[in-house]
Amino acid sequence: MKKSIWPSIVTIGLAGQIAWTVENMYFNVFLYNTISQDSGYIAAMVALSAITATFTTLFMGTVSDRIGRRKPFMTWGYVIWALTVAAFAFVSPSSMKSVALAAAMVVVLDCVMTFFGSTANDAVFNAYVTESVEKERRTKVESVIQIMPMAAMLIVFGVLDGFTQKGEWKTFFLITAFIMLIAGILSFFFIKEEKREGKRDEKFLSNLIYGFLPSTVKENKRLYISLLAFGINAIGMQVFYPYLIIYIQNYLGFDNYVILLGIVLIVSSILCVLLGKLVDKAGRVKSSFPSVIIMAIGMLMMFFSRSFIITTISGVVMMTGYLISTSVLSSLVRDYTPKGKEGEIQGVRMIFQVMIPMIIGPVLGSAVIKGSKLTYTELGVVKSVPTPNVFILASVITLFSILPLVLLKRNEAKK
Repeated sequence: MKKSIWPSIVTIGLAGQIAWTVENMYFNVFLYNTISQDSGYIAAMVALSAITATFTTLFMGTVSDRIGRRKPFMTWGYVIWALTVAAFAFVSPSSMKSVALAAAMVVVLDCVMTFFGSTANDAVFNAYVTESVEKERRTKVESVIQIMPMAAMLIVFGVLDGFTQKGEWKTFFLITAFIMLIAGILSFFFIKEEKREGKRDEKFLSNLIYGFLPSTVKENKRLYISLLAFGINAIGMQVFYPYLIIYIQNYLGFDNYVILLGIVLIVSSILCVLLGKLVDKAGRVKSSFPSVIIMAIGMLMMFFSRSFIITTISGVVMMTGYLISTSVLSSLVRDYTPKGKEGEIQGVRMIFQVMIPMIIGPVLGSAVIKGSKLTYTELGVVKSVPTPNVFILASVITLFSILPLVLLKRNEAKK
């Protein structure tokens, strides 16, 4: 791996994760606090965004493979992505005639933003990293990439969260957009792309469906087993993740959730980097088992946590397991991706890593929340409150990812 790739990985990766943090965590809060407290709207928004992200990645990843260029999709993609984030600053829920119309507007804008974000980040940036980093160094690079969402959360929570708490959503979205714009401009200078042959002589449809062909699955069993494990693991996380801030605020009653999340993210990120060396020594497949178990234990601990200190400790255990497991599973997916098919496989990855988990997980979480019937009234409005039960379900689902990992280990032993 060339040293010159680090500026692009850090700049593009971090800015992208800042945008995804805002999209994954604060759009939900924006919708909940300013439009409707019905968790069904959140589940619908998350699901539609995931579907948009998946099909965008599938299509645009194939397009970038076909053209043989990555840089234009990343540079211009980030600039346009910034503009779509800025558009949220001008959405005024109070000006809408109904709750349903206001919620629909947020969902539509979310999908538009997701299209450009998935093009630049999910499809092209991930393909760029896969083909630019040598196999033996992927765990190291992947550990840095997996920490970026945590770093992004720290930046968003530490610098921008205060605006949301004061209801200054316009400023919040405009600052986020500015960060994205700067990253897009810098990427013109940081990204060094080697010339590669496109696939214009191949049929586009055959490239588009490559990852779904039975022959492709048969030839790349380990890739699809890894994706299955990743998908189950991600479903477990998505059961509670969209409702996490709402849970901390309204069930646990912690007003200083930024401090709690900050401690959790910093400590778990440091542990992930330190333990990453052990992963390289022990092997990725072998390391995936304890990381998943640690993640599930952390979720179970969250179920019992009520005090600030215990919740923080539980969060560290859970997030450490999550970071290590996703680092390992992401590295395995990159390892098993067929050479020359990096862009085409990104859409398949998104189906397992994003679309299915973000459709199933939030719906299951919403069902648990509504099933508890725990509510509170604020200004005459009855609001549903997430309960600890979501962590029990998340823990059980996460443990099921061990099953495909057992298959992967057996498949590796046969090689």
